[in-house]
Amino acid sequence: MSGDSTAPSAVTLDPSREPIVVVDDLYITYRVYGGSAGKGNAVTALGRVVRGKKRPSMKEVRAIQGLSFVAYRGDAIGVIGTNGSGKSTLLKAIAGLLPPERGGVYTNGQPSLLGVNAALMNDLTGERNIVLGCLAMGMTPEQVKQKYDEIVKFAGLKEGFIQLPMRAYSSGMGSRLRFAIAASKSHDVLLIDEALATGDAKFRRKSAKKIDELRGEAGAVFLVAHQLDSIKEMCNRVLWIDEGTLVMDGDTDTVVDAYTEATGK
Repeated sequence: MSGDSTAPSAVTLDPSREPIVVVDDLYITYRVYGGSAGKGNAVTALGRVVRGKKRPSMKEVRAIQGLSFVAYRGDAIGVIGTNGSGKSTLLKAIAGLLPPERGGVYTNGQPSLLGVNAALMNDLTGERNIVLGCLAMGMTPEQVKQKYDEIVKFAGLKEGFIQLPMRAYSSGMGSRLRFAIAASKSHDVLLIDEALATGDAKFRRKSAKKIDELRGEAGAVFLVAHQLDSIKEMCNRVLWIDEGTLVMDGDTDTVVDAYTEATGK
């Protein structure tokens, strides 16, 4: 995904490393139609049309403002910041789900976004979700069979739960299964948005080991998480974002310590 090709680049590449994601002077703007409560409701919108009223006023919100960095092959990058700082927006932009207003995002390979609401179907069993999830990632039926037992074991599901519909799972069980499915395949760029938030300490340790493996096998991993311990366990580098701008980019301990001191978290 590219943006303004005529603007000068805001990034500097390290010639000794292979870039896998380049975010170059990126701006993302949301357009929000505001006003009184209910203005976004379809019934009230139809009523406005019938009465000949104009649509509500539009407000622009800059979610990402001039963000630039390069991720290299083998990086595991934590993305930290307070709520509403632009972390999830950044991952969606890297995944190609949000167009840039200005600047651009360039990836060497296919990004895969794993969010806390990743598409598992509540009415289907864990078993069926594993099969469908793996097929959706491009695995063959034979590869799914080969990976199935490994996924179930990694997710640590209690005996019998794999045959139950997902709506019977706790949030932690669903989170573990989502990650286990995503991590069963190497990704060019794996984007993890709070998908490990409900995992326990034991699962986070397993996840950290798996992320290390994914870094070695493929491209780069991005992790958005509020638990700074998870960031320290899993990432070699951290981006600190505030109000859509990059506050700091550096090694994990340095950035996390600065963030903790500044925010008291």
